[in-house]
Amino acid sequence: MAQQKPTIPKYPLPILRYGLAVGSVALALGLALLLQHSNFRGVEFPLFLFAIAVSVWYAGLWPGVVAVVLSSLAFNYYFTEPLYTFYVARVDLPYYAVFILFASLLTWFSTIRRRVEQQLLQSRDELQKEVAERTQQASLLNLTHDTIFVRDMSDIITYWNRGAEELYGWSAQQAVGKHSQQLLQAEFPTPLEEVRAELLRTGRWEGELRKKKADGSAVVLHVKCVVVQT
Repeated sequence: MAQQKPTIPKYPLPILRYGLAVGSVALALGLALLLQHSNFRGVEFPLFLFAIAVSVWYAGLWPGVVAVVLSSLAFNYYFTEPLYTFYVARVDLPYYAVFILFASLLTWFSTIRRRVEQQLLQSRDELQKEVAERTQQASLLNLTHDTIFVRDMSDIITYWNRGAEELYGWSAQQAVGKHSQQLLQAEFPTPLEEVRAELLRTGRWEGELRKKKADGSAVVLHVKCVVVQT
């Protein structure tokens, strides 16, 4: 069974985004008033924060800001003395300020977290796409009987196709990760340092080499080396 990829919910249309913010705050307010009527005190703070978090996560930054403003007004009107006014007594200012501070920090944190997760998911998708392309390229190279292998600038073999297996006798599992010169013991017509210098200067080198096979025998090949930047 294929594993389902985790997804970040996409933002809905603008009218739905702001409607979600208003609805979340209204729901939090209704629950807070209902619980207060049932003698549950102090629940309005986490309820409004939860409404703000939902608004930011599912609707974005600006609907989250709207949720902060609406929550602050509702908190002030219904739960801060004197009740049912927008007046804030001096004694309640610290409590009110703490609520706004927490709400603002929550909005900022939720926005940053969502942005980071979206970037990580995008990077993962790009990496999976690149891996799929490389896998397809490797499969195509394996269809040819031409001898093709790839090594990095340290001469470590990173790819070994079926043609290389047939010619040299080492499987890909045996060759990949090995130092190419130690494995094949190639004899160059010019010093190896000169070959590397030409590769770095021009990006390619071509000539005849004598290489060792897995059974100990030698083979003379016309070789083309190309530097590929990734």
